[in-house]
Amino acid sequence: MRSIITNGREGKMKKISIIEGKLSKKCLPEYLSVEATAPAREFHKTLPEYRKTPLANLKNLAKELGVKGIYVKDESKRFGLNAFKALGGSYAISKIAENEDDPSKAVYVTATDGNHGRGVAWAAMKLGARAEIFMPVGSMECRAEAIRSIGDSKVEITDMNYDDAVRFAADYAKKNGYHFVQDTGSEDYEEIPNYITQGYSTMAFEAAKQLESLGVEKPSHLFLQAGVGSMAGGVLGFFAHYYKKNPPITTVCEPWQVACIYESIKSGNDGPTNVGGFPKTIMAGLNCGEPNPFTWPVLRDFASFAAKCGDDVTRIGMKTLAHPLGDDPAVVSGESGAVGLGLLYILCTDPAYAEYKNLLGIDENSEILIFSTEGDTDPEGYKEIVNGEEA
Repeated sequence: MRSIITNGREGKMKKISIIEGKLSKKCLPEYLSVEATAPAREFHKTLPEYRKTPLANLKNLAKELGVKGIYVKDESKRFGLNAFKALGGSYAISKIAENEDDPSKAVYVTATDGNHGRGVAWAAMKLGARAEIFMPVGSMECRAEAIRSIGDSKVEITDMNYDDAVRFAADYAKKNGYHFVQDTGSEDYEEIPNYITQGYSTMAFEAAKQLESLGVEKPSHLFLQAGVGSMAGGVLGFFAHYYKKNPPITTVCEPWQVACIYESIKSGNDGPTNVGGFPKTIMAGLNCGEPNPFTWPVLRDFASFAAKCGDDVTRIGMKTLAHPLGDDPAVVSGESGAVGLGLLYILCTDPAYAEYKNLLGIDENSEILIFSTEGDTDPEGYKEIVNGEEA
């Protein structure tokens, strides 16, 4: 393991630690294959709001950073919901609804930092059903209001951390005969989380085809942020299938304070490692302490690197995407969406991190894919960051 905490070029401390993954390439679940995920893609196409989200080709930024290409999948444009999460929730709810006599009478329950709950509420509303949402302590009221504005959704900000809120929501749904819709699982709760993960693969498929249309047969590098790891594991697992067990060099990025995938890889154990307590980070959507047990094996066996990053890293990513160079398109990327770009930017511009840049094999031939998974879900906080002083 290599870990650096040093002065960045703005003269402030940047917390970054990167460790190498196992890369055993042993566990590749079939449910993430191109064929197995096709029904999710076909379902999404039936939604009136479905459009492929843009893939921003940041040519000028790539030139400044000394790489061949930087491509950012802009999920702020997804379904008009400002985040990618509804890809998973909508598909899972559609599968549940197939077995309902009257889908409009169903109640869907979940725990969320914001984006997943909004996606579940939206999918429930489209069926004439309703959602009940539980949020962890410290959740932004603006994110709760964004969920309440959808249909007849009920939202409660609890005094629990995220993982305890998940357990509470699961118990609440069971006691009331409601449907629990969560993208992390347990020994007796696997089907719904896997449907959600399959739903996330739609954006990976879109990105692969968009890159091919630009003449990029396969990105050399992939940066994926993680909370419980369902998105990261789902996208990496899909790409491992798509690229015949030879996916891009993949770095999983997490908040410094709550890096359960990083800690799991660091432990060297086959099983995941949990991170407890009440960690604080502006990356609210990544503030999760317990890995999804069904995507963890993919991350364990196929992730090249795991990185834990201080909040300043994602601030740099947000500002860089908000203020593009030349004719590069701007990307509105929120706190949980920009950490990968922020990490790449620091590695390529600050000589103090040259060791990490070399470790990841980033050079003038690198073609890098990044998923910006949310927009300005906290509008005021976003403006303060991207229009404020240097991170």
